[in-house]
Amino acid sequence: MTHYSALVAGLGNPGPEYELTRHNFGFLAIDALVDEAGGEARCPAVQLRGDCVTRECRLVRSAAPLLLAKPQTYMNLSGLAVGKLAARFALAPGEVIVVHDDLDLPLGRMKFKKGGSDAGHNGIKSIAEHLGTPDFLRLRLGIGRPEGRGGARDYVLDPFERDELELVAQVARAAVKGLTLYLRRGFTPAVQYLNAFDARPGEKADET
Repeated sequence: MTHYSALVAGLGNPGPEYELTRHNFGFLAIDALVDEAGGEARCPAVQLRGDCVTRECRLVRSAAPLLLAKPQTYMNLSGLAVGKLAARFALAPGEVIVVHDDLDLPLGRMKFKKGGSDAGHNGIKSIAEHLGTPDFLRLRLGIGRPEGRGGARDYVLDPFERDELELVAQVARAAVKGLTLYLRRGFTPAVQYLNAFDARPGEKADET
C-alpha cells in the first residue's frame, strides 16, 4: 500500500452548476495543487471505490506523495469520503488537511490551524464526526459574508463575482505555496505565511 505524507481534501459540491461557487473554494485549491505539481499527467488518478475524486502528486520531491481528494458526497456528507480515505491509508487525523471556504474571513485572507469548532460549517462537522475528532488540519479560505439581508446558504452557493476571480486565483496559488512550506518546514512556518497573506486590494500580500 502506498504511503502518503498527507491527505489534502478540498471541500465542495460535485457538478458543473457548482463549479465556481464560493462553497467550492476547496475544490479550486485542489485544482491549483494539481497545476503546481505538473498537471494531471504528473498527478495520476487513484482508482478507489467510493464517492471521491482522488489523485496522487508530489509537491516536494524528497517527501512521500500527497493524496489529493475532492469528495463527491456533497458538502454536508464530506466526512464519509474523508473518513474512508484516512482509514484505508492509515492516516492519522493530524495527517489530514481539509481546505474549505470560510464565511468569517474576507475574500483574500486565509488561516491555517489545527482543530477547533466547526463554526457552523457542515462539511467540517461531518469530517470531525467520521474521524472521531476535530483535531485535523484546516486551511480556511475566506469568502466573506453577504451584505444586506441575504442568507449565508444562498450566498455560499452563488458563483464568485467576475471581479472576484483574480483574488480567488491569487489565494489558491498562495494556498499551494503555504502547503508546500508546510511539507518542507513544518506547521509554524506555514502558519506564519498563510495567516499573514492578504490579497485584498489596497492591502499588501505577504510573499515571504
